[in-house]
Amino acid sequence: MSKRKLDPFYPIFDNVQWLERMVPLGVKLVQLRIKDESEESLRAQISAAIEISNRYHCQLIVNDYWELAIELGSDYIHLGQEDLDGADMAAIRKANIQVGVSTHSDEELERAMALSPDYVALGPVYPTILKKMPWQPQGLEKVSRWKKTIGEIPLVGIGGLSLDRASGVLDAGADIVSVVTDITLNDNPESQVKQWITTTAPYR
Repeated sequence: MSKRKLDPFYPIFDNVQWLERMVPLGVKLVQLRIKDESEESLRAQISAAIEISNRYHCQLIVNDYWELAIELGSDYIHLGQEDLDGADMAAIRKANIQVGVSTHSDEELERAMALSPDYVALGPVYPTILKKMPWQPQGLEKVSRWKKTIGEIPLVGIGGLSLDRASGVLDAGADIVSVVTDITLNDNPESQVKQWITTTAPYR
């Protein structure tokens, strides 16, 4: 698939059922990040996610499972720093798959940039409850510095984001804001997604 501008609102979900609920509401960029599932389940969920995203003209990004992404025809993957250790970047690029990379430090950013990524994620911008991390919150100043460093490459801000914080992160230089628990732990996730779409609309 040819490159297209990535939407500024980037939710991440751990099951294709979330995509079935949320993508039809107007989500245009989404990541499927599945952990600890069988290969059969992974294959079925990634296939279903590709179908859903194609139907609603949403850009799907598959986390980690680059071999399945190649096999099933996903056009985008996301790799964490630990995922880079086992990823065959030559095979990924040969399959014309675009790549986003997580970064948390200057050293990790340097490693990511050497791979000519299609976007770079910086986190955690704010304290996050999603998982324990050895890094302190990066803050908005780091977002601005990262953006100056990477130039035209899209920058994703992730970690502890809320509706109230979204505009500040985008104004600081991020092109995209990524969110997980602010949606999945919300009492009304559908309403929350609609509010995120409205809040990020001026940055499209």
